[in-house]
Amino acid sequence: MIWIYKQFFLNKSLVVSSCIALCLLIGSLIVNFYAWQYADESQSNPVTDIILSNTNTYDVDWFFLYGMIAFAVFIGVRCIRYPHQIPYILKSLATFIVIRSIFISLTHIGPFPNGVAIDNTGLLWNFNFWADLFFSGHTGMPFLMALIFWRHTIIRYIFIVSAVFFGIIVLLWHLHYSIDVFAAFFITYSINHICELIWKWDHKHFQEYDSLIYPKKIESKKMKGK
Repeated sequence: MIWIYKQFFLNKSLVVSSCIALCLLIGSLIVNFYAWQYADESQSNPVTDIILSNTNTYDVDWFFLYGMIAFAVFIGVRCIRYPHQIPYILKSLATFIVIRSIFISLTHIGPFPNGVAIDNTGLLWNFNFWADLFFSGHTGMPFLMALIFWRHTIIRYIFIVSAVFFGIIVLLWHLHYSIDVFAAFFITYSINHICELIWKWDHKHFQEYDSLIYPKKIESKKMKGK
C-alpha cells in the first residue's frame, strides 16, 4: 500500500485535483445546508401519496442512520485504499449534492403528516431537516456509486441493493414521498453522465487506474463486449 501512496504523491496533478475535489465537496455540503434551511422554512402543506397514504409508519431510524454511516465508511475505506480514485469520487458526490440542493430549493411541499415519528431531542433530529424531499439523496447517492463502479460486479450490486434498501427505508418511515424515491434513479443516472462530461480528466484517470487494479476482469469484459 505504501507504493500506492508514493505514486499518488508523485503525481502533482492528481494531488491538486484531490485537494480541489475535497474543497468542492465541503462547498457542496455548505450549499446543501442552506438549501435544507430554505426548504425547511418555506415548506407548505403535505400532499397525498399512493404508497404513503395506504401504509403505516414504521420505526426504522436505526437502519436509516447506521446504514448511512456504513455507506460513508465504505466510501471512505475505498478512497483510502485507492487514493488515485479520490478526485472523481469526491467531485461526483459534490456535483450530486449541488444538483440536489437546487432541486430541493424549487418546490416546498411539507413532509407527510404521519411520518418521521422520532424523539426531537436525539442526534438525528438535530442534524436533519424534514422538507428537503425531492429527490431522495439516500436513494440517489448509493445508485450514483453503483454507476461509477459499474464495471465491478460485486461493488455494483452492493450499491444497487443499498439504493433499493434506503428507498424502502425512507418510504416505510414516511420520510419521502414515492416520487422522491422513484425519480432519484432517473435523475442520478443523468447526474452520472454530467459528471463524466464535466470531470473528463478525473473520469479517464479513474478508469485507467481501475484497469490497473483489476486488469484481468476489465480485459475479459472488453473481450466479451467485442
